[in-house]
Amino acid sequence: MTAFAIKTMTARAGRTGAAGLFCLAILGALGLAGCGALPDKPGRTVLYDFGPGPLTAALEAAPSAVLPPITLADLDTSASRLEGTQLHYRLGYADANELRPYAGSRWTLPPTQLLRQRLRDALAQRRTVLGTLEAANLTRTEGRTTDLLRISLEEFSHYFESPASSVGLVRVRATLVRGSPGGERVLGQRLVVVTRPAPSADAAGGVKALTAATDAAVAELVQWADGLK
Repeated sequence: MTAFAIKTMTARAGRTGAAGLFCLAILGALGLAGCGALPDKPGRTVLYDFGPGPLTAALEAAPSAVLPPITLADLDTSASRLEGTQLHYRLGYADANELRPYAGSRWTLPPTQLLRQRLRDALAQRRTVLGTLEAANLTRTEGRTTDLLRISLEEFSHYFESPASSVGLVRVRATLVRGSPGGERVLGQRLVVVTRPAPSADAAGGVKALTAATDAAVAELVQWADGLK
């Protein structure tokens, strides 16, 4: 092989190596750019409840206003969607049958438990409120029974009547039962449906509307239960 051929091959190899290094540099830059374009980590889930409740203890009711003890059963729900902590909304103007969850927003507890806590606090302002286990112990040890309040939560959603108008929708069915040695007797049943306007068309607005609707439903249920004899 001549000296000229050797020199030519060496030059070609040098050019190839330089091109290879240039390509690697371009790929590396693209790789870094790709890494920089990756989406940020998902934001934290926003947790909601009905707020802290009263900031001061309620005044003790006068003896004449105190009602007999009542047992508040665990809230029943026929819809499995209400057993979870998802915050739901419906687009009534598009398809009211489709229930949609808000992404990144959840309740701290299932709606049934949040409602039960609110109802228990309201009932306790005028009477002693027992759980089913406490009531069973009272019957076993003292032979006394209390009226039993059963609550079924049927609807709990942020309902959009239009893109610009929405409400918190709560539907609750209540049954008050009186126990006796001869069995149970239904004192009354009540269906409560309440809506309250949402201040904004998002999860936060839905929470405020549902909180207000729940408080209104609880007030109606307490007044109804207190009036049954």
